Amino acid sequence: MSLPLLERVKEPSPHFLVTPKSRGVGRESPACGASFAPDTAKIPQRALLAGEQYRFHFDMGKCIGCKCCVVACNEQNGNPADINWRRVGEIEGGWYPNTQRLHLSMGCNHCVEPTCLKGCPVDAYSKNPVTGVVIHSADACIGCQYCTWNCSYGVPQYNPERGVVGKCDMCHNRLEEGREPACVSACPESAIEIEIVNILEWKQNYAASANAPGLPSADDSISTTRITLPAAPLPPDTRKVDLGRVRPEDPHWPLVFMTVLTQLSVGTFSAIWLLQLTGKATHLGAAALVSLLAGSLALGASTMHLGRPAFAYRALKMWKRSWLSREVLLFSLFSGVAAVYSLWLWFRIPGSVGLGALTSLFGIAGVAASACIYLVQARPAWNTKYTVAEFFLTGALLGSLLAAGVGIGDRRGLLLVALAAAGGQILNQAARFLLLTSSDSFELRASAQLLSTIFASRLFARGALLFLGGIVVPLSMPNVYGAYMSLALALAGEILGRYLFFVSVVPKNMAASYLYQGKAAA
Repeated sequence: MSLPLLERVKEPSPHFLVTPKSRGVGRESPACGASFAPDTAKIPQRALLAGEQYRFHFDMGKCIGCKCCVVACNEQNGNPADINWRRVGEIEGGWYPNTQRLHLSMGCNHCVEPTCLKGCPVDAYSKNPVTGVVIHSADACIGCQYCTWNCSYGVPQYNPERGVVGKCDMCHNRLEEGREPACVSACPESAIEIEIVNILEWKQNYAASANAPGLPSADDSISTTRITLPAAPLPPDTRKVDLGRVRPEDPHWPLVFMTVLTQLSVGTFSAIWLLQLTGKATHLGAAALVSLLAGSLALGASTMHLGRPAFAYRALKMWKRSWLSREVLLFSLFSGVAAVYSLWLWFRIPGSVGLGALTSLFGIAGVAASACIYLVQARPAWNTKYTVAEFFLTGALLGSLLAAGVGIGDRRGLLLVALAAAGGQILNQAARFLLLTSSDSFELRASAQLLSTIFASRLFARGALLFLGGIVVPLSMPNVYGAYMSLALALAGEILGRYLFFVSVVPKNMAASYLYQGKAAA
């Protein structure tokens, strides 16, 4: 009895395929064994040489926007309709009635310097040393989504049902068998092909062929995708069709609480240590335990952001390369030393000043690592000095107010520190908003648009809470009740501010479809 059709096609016939291990990737005629002519082949007909890798070639002049490549990719990889590893976007130009619309089909660009790989804390990404294909391991992934922030093209896609990220891998298994990737095979116009590129030559000349209207600059990661523009000159003012459609991003509530509470904890421990040096502080143990509790809650909240929280420990793996790994390492050290420091203060054991210095050092380094996580080119509104200033000012403001409430030292002096930090935070946010509104960058201006329209009332509320909690109440009620009231108001203001920090960022990305309403640009 013959095998069913599905079972018969699982194993490719050696008479039809040539594997890379033998004669290079290619296809052969079943009649005579001769390779297809190079001008009709959509995959390379020879093996890779040293210093070369595979890349996509997309011909914009051929693409008709049918999205067969999107459907084929989803079917090949078993993705739901709203998660697209290959996406088709639209660009248009000209002035009515002489306008023209063109399409962009993009998968992963398998960059020379992939930013997704550099930032991953668990080493879930690898660049194949032979083919140059950037491959993601779902088994290693913990669903931190850091790679989705780092990629300027929005290539990695988070799957909430699986709790991991996924991306195009150029159907490398099919390539190894001498078969075309699903998107290449499905394209009815042959607009997508696989080519071989010399990496050194491409790094010197990529700007001419990797950049196109509707795409971010290839400078961020050196995309290897070669784009052929239409033969006719592009019409004037050619740009994304979705430029006027700006949406809020995910608020990432676990990260809102994690960043604010860790900064509060670090600020409080730093205040405790500095006051301990004066020799006139009291109730240090109580303040330290409250601060330790806040820090512990923060670290617990951070795991809720992961798609696979049971594997959170893996985030320590890439501390030599990833800022996220460094943040986890530094705050782990901070928590451990802070716990010992708190016990020494509670039981008044001599010699705790050195532990206080070490606690403050690890905490400050952890806050710096937190800030560096968000300094990524793909998120322009985050990638500024104002992000670093905001994180440290939050710690100074909330830490001094908590210390003043517990009463570990000169309350008036601590409230003055809080007043200065609140004033600095207000000025920092004003300067940041001015940067957003005055920039030539679309992403920065779009962030300002979100803050001044959809989130205008919440932006005003954040400023009011900061002003009341950090300035008005400390000046009018410099007592324990005023300190706690200030802390409550300022804490609410900083949580609201961190929420706005996440939802108002506009990422770089490729053009989307005109009618598209979801997240993936399909």
